[in-house]
This record gives sequence, C-alpha cells and structure tokens, in this order.
Amino acid sequence: MDLPRHARLLSQVHDAVLSGRRPPAQPREIVGRSWSRLQADGVSPDSCEDVVLADCAEVEARRTRTALRSILPELRSALTQVAEDANFIVVIADSDGVVLWREGSRGLRKAADALGFMEGARWSESSVGTNSIGTALVEDTPVQLFSAEHYARSHRGWSCTGSPVHDPRSGEVLGVVDISGSAMSVHPTTVALVQTAVRLAEATLWQEHTINLEKLRGHAAPVLGATAGPALVVDRHGWVADARGIAAPDRVSPPCPGTPLLVPGLGLCVPEPLGDGWLVRREGRPATIGVELDLGESPRATVRGDTSWTRALSPRHAQILRVLTESGSAGIDAASLSVSLFGDRDHVVAVRAEISRLRKSLGPILSTHPYRFADGVDVHVVG
Repeated sequence: MDLPRHARLLSQVHDAVLSGRRPPAQPREIVGRSWSRLQADGVSPDSCEDVVLADCAEVEARRTRTALRSILPELRSALTQVAEDANFIVVIADSDGVVLWREGSRGLRKAADALGFMEGARWSESSVGTNSIGTALVEDTPVQLFSAEHYARSHRGWSCTGSPVHDPRSGEVLGVVDISGSAMSVHPTTVALVQTAVRLAEATLWQEHTINLEKLRGHAAPVLGATAGPALVVDRHGWVADARGIAAPDRVSPPCPGTPLLVPGLGLCVPEPLGDGWLVRREGRPATIGVELDLGESPRATVRGDTSWTRALSPRHAQILRVLTESGSAGIDAASLSVSLFGDRDHVVAVRAEISRLRKSLGPILSTHPYRFADGVDVHVVG
C-alpha cells in the first residue's frame, strides 16, 4: 500500500465527514462509529488536543489498585524490547483510559510528550477523540488506527494499535495495551503482536486465580466439614472453590454483602464472609423465587423468596426488564436488545454495561448468553 497516498485520502475523508460534506470514500466501520459518537456528543477535533493530566498521587493510586500491575512483567517481556528496536512506544492504560505506564523508544517518547501522550494522561475517547486506547475500551475489541483515522488532527502523524485486557475471572475490562509509532511505521502484524502479549498476560491472571482458589479451598475445609447441609465456598468473583452436598457449578454470581444470592440447587442464600471468599449455604428446602415488576411511573422490582427485597429501577432498567419479560425463556442477545432500546445495533457496549449494573442491583435473577430471567424465577409484571 502507498501509505502517504492513503494518509492523504484519509485526511480528505476526515475533513469531509466532520464538515458534513460527501467524502471521497467511507471510513472503516469502527472509525465511523467513533466519529459519529463524538459528533453526537458535540466533541470537536480541536477540543481533543486539550489533554487532561492526573497528578502523580492519582497515577500512583491507580497503579496500586489495578490488576494490571501483577501482569506488568509479562507485558514488558513481550513488548518493550520489540518496541525499542522498532522505534515504537508501549503504553498501558487502565479502564478509564488513564495512561499508567509508558516505555520504549526515547525519541518517540519525546514526540509523544508534545501530544500529552504521557503517564497520567486521560486517553479516553471522550477526552482525546478516536484513538486506539479509548476506542478499544468503548468497542471492547482490538483497534488499529492510521493517520487521519484519529479524530484529533494533531494525531495524524501516528499509527496506534490497542487491545483490551480482560480479567479472566470476571470478564471485566482492566485496561488497554497499546503500541504506537509514526504513521509510516504501521504494520498489520502489530495487531497480532499486541494480542499475543495480552493473551499471555490474561493467562498469568488465570494462573493466579487457580492458586488463590486452592488457598481458599484449604482455608474453608474445616468450615465446610462442620457445616450441616449443602454449602459452597466461592471467591469474590463467584468461582466455586469447594462444595458439600450439592452438584456445584463452576461459578455462581459474584456475592454482594447483604444481597441474597440465587444458587441452583440451594435457592436463595445470604453469603457469609469467609476469609478472602464467601460461605454460601441455606437450611431447609430451596425457596421458590418470585419477582414482581412494577413498571409504572415509579418503577421498582421486588424479589421474594425466604427473604425479599425491593430495588428502585431507572427508566432504562425498567425498559430492559420489560423487553426481557417479552422475550420469554428464549432470551435475547446484546445486539437485539440494542435494537429494542436504541433502535440500532450500535449500542452493544452500552447494553452490556446496563445489564451489568442491573444484575448488581437485583442479584442473579438474570442470566446472560442470552439475556433472560434465570430458570426457576417466576416473574409477574404490574403497571
């Protein structure tokens, strides 16, 4: 490919799209979606050059609490030397898009400083426009951008490749690993390189997970041995470390203090803290779980078993629950739910976030893949 010629074409496409004129070609779908989001939010390319920097104390606090810290050696081993040799920089950002670590070519780091692309910079899409860190976070997929595919004009001299890092225990996005360099150094194999590094890092997190489960199993053995009736011991992500008297799944919904937990074969339970995990048990027969949804002017959901609780619902959550009741036991996937809520299939990321918040509020009465009410839950709608 003639990179300079392609860069000139992308500049023409960028300027035409953002000015409302007919472009000489269409941007790639992922780029077009990002530009549309930014335009809809009133974000201009010029405003994206005003980089927000966190102070040193905040950066250090973010470094301390992120799970990315434990996989930093693997990421450095896989990428840093390659980046230095190829005149790239490696950037690791957290789930807010804040740059936590940056290494690689000294000359390129100086060029990045001129953009504000440094440790502490907030590189979210809403802050600096279409970029391989912020857009990868929004889309939850690897993103490679070349030249004027970036939203900010000052970023046109760069090519950037970012891939999200997921916590294999929870599926949570921990942040993004990015390799950036001059626009003329773009290469398709960079995507594979970054993804390989991310997979190695995620494998390390999973190995840590299995070690921690084994430790929790040993700590819980005396408690389980003295427990009458069926019980589980789970970690904070809901992974089952050990079980007695029940055919346990690999994982249940993550326990939340004070919120009942619905466990197949056990019914509604109140998790009890146990070291770094939770003891989940109940006495007597499993309870029938009923859910009453009031979807009127003041929407709320009431969950009833041996105990009951009520949660107020936002209008969006009420809308989601109405769609789920209409979809029945077959459920609905994220793209179809996006169509029902927003009228298109472009809001899958927002749908996943809303479902996550809804499950944290109501507990495990909702199942995923597809989204539906869990088996054994009797739903009644009023209003």
